[in-house]
Amino acid sequence: MEHLTAIRTLNEILLAEMPEYQPQAREFPQDEASQRRLLRSLMNVRPPMPLQDDFLAIQDNLLSAERENKGIVDGAALPAVSGHPKITVWKGDITRLRVDAIVNAANSALLGCFHPCHGCIDNAIHSAAGLQLRDECNQMMQVQGRPEPNGRAKLTKGYNLPAKYVLHTVGPIVRGGVTARDREELASCYRACLTLAAEHGLESVAFCCISTGEFHFPNQEAAEIAVKTVTDFFRQEMCVRKVIFNVFKDIDRAIYRRILGEDQGAEAGAGSR
Repeated sequence: MEHLTAIRTLNEILLAEMPEYQPQAREFPQDEASQRRLLRSLMNVRPPMPLQDDFLAIQDNLLSAERENKGIVDGAALPAVSGHPKITVWKGDITRLRVDAIVNAANSALLGCFHPCHGCIDNAIHSAAGLQLRDECNQMMQVQGRPEPNGRAKLTKGYNLPAKYVLHTVGPIVRGGVTARDREELASCYRACLTLAAEHGLESVAFCCISTGEFHFPNQEAAEIAVKTVTDFFRQEMCVRKVIFNVFKDIDRAIYRRILGEDQGAEAGAGSR
């Protein structure tokens, strides 16, 4: 199916499910970029409900083609930081990484971001993975029966991402100054993700800058906690062989490389909440 035709077909299916959005949808121009933005918006706002096989087949073909067009980055080929053979700092789009698992900085509902085309990593990951990711998260949360606590981790499939799995963790929201509890919860996010990865035999994990975006954890201190927690974890015997600190901003790349004792230099991309 031709690209624009696929997008329009998906929009029609979603608007039939959610007719309340039809008036807003009519305001979108008919060019491909605008219709693709409409599709992402509709996918973002769609609540968990049964998924149609015909929708999923078209969605998966579309997202797979977009994944290939963006270009997949092999996490195993990214160079390690000097003196830290298991750690890489990379500035790039986390949804392009081929690793065993990428980490999603989620909110306590664990259903992804419902704000259309929002710039957070939660939105980016769910948008690239497809609606199956929200469905799997919803199934887990229905079983759990309560919001996800800070500092834990859950594992889902990666669906249309290059990564095999997604590790979802809820970091602390800093209100005012950073507290001892904030620090422990952030460290717990990193420990919980690595522990869960090890339990599933995963060898490579890419972390975003958990809690540093909308959750307001200061970048420098968050990076210090991340590096200490990961390096402490590597002192154990386990299957995880590589951790990638994926950053969104030049300042975060510089902070991580300075903490790890390496000069600056890297690439370009997406990733914090």
